[in-house]
Amino acid sequence: MTDLLRYVGQAVFYAVVVLGIGYFSQRPIYEHIPPDKAQILLSFSHGGARVEACRRLSAEEIARLPPGQRRPNTCSRRRLPIRVQLVLDETVIFDQVLEPGGLAGDSPAHAYEKFLVPTGRHRLLVRLEDRGRTDRFAYESELVVDLRPRQNLPIDFKADKGGFIFYL
Repeated sequence: MTDLLRYVGQAVFYAVVVLGIGYFSQRPIYEHIPPDKAQILLSFSHGGARVEACRRLSAEEIARLPPGQRRPNTCSRRRLPIRVQLVLDETVIFDQVLEPGGLAGDSPAHAYEKFLVPTGRHRLLVRLEDRGRTDRFAYESELVVDLRPRQNLPIDFKADKGGFIFYL
């Protein structure tokens, strides 16, 4: 009789656990993007220009280096910060200076920003300056897009492909 009660107790316990898992896998309902909004995702890694230009070493300087470290040029590892700007319908929604990563400041700067925006037709302008200038941007891309409810518009940056990439 005690074995039967133990098996019935285990069955009831497992049924409660399975029902709990089933319920909480369906409820509460979580919405990533509200039904009346769309999302713009700006995500990339990019290294700015070097702080100092590379310098050609003289023959004496090369001779003073240990044999395993002899090279014709010397370059600073430190990189400049980059400035990123995102403009939606003539309104700046993101304007930030991103510092280079790494202990020596020689790694790329990283951007990962999400923006919930109203649905509909928008003019989107994305700019990036990676050379230390303040008067203009090195890269600029513009897009007129019709955003649907709950649409996700990722924006990436690849300098070797000409700048910003919009994944429609």
